[in-house]
Amino acid sequence: MNKAELVAAIAAKAELSKAAAAKAVDAFIDAAAEALKKGENVQLIGFGTLAASKRAARKGINPATKAIINIPEKKVVKFRPGAKLAL
Repeated sequence: MNKAELVAAIAAKAELSKAAAAKAVDAFIDAAAEALKKGENVQLIGFGTLAASKRAARKGINPATKAIINIPEKKVVKFRPGAKLAL
């Protein structure tokens, strides 16, 4: 499912226009991104939790030249599914 299909599904289930559903999806994405940048978790009971964590610096290999390179640490987003997503 892509973003357009998600917007259409939300619009149908919530009996909203597609424009209103698109605004809601965009607002959720923006709010979640801001919270994660602040280091906060985004927890939706039953759906799951988005959490920011640091990936440690490490060594890697350039596949073209076989040279060893340093990969710096960076922040990544991890998702832990909730009970409603158990398959």
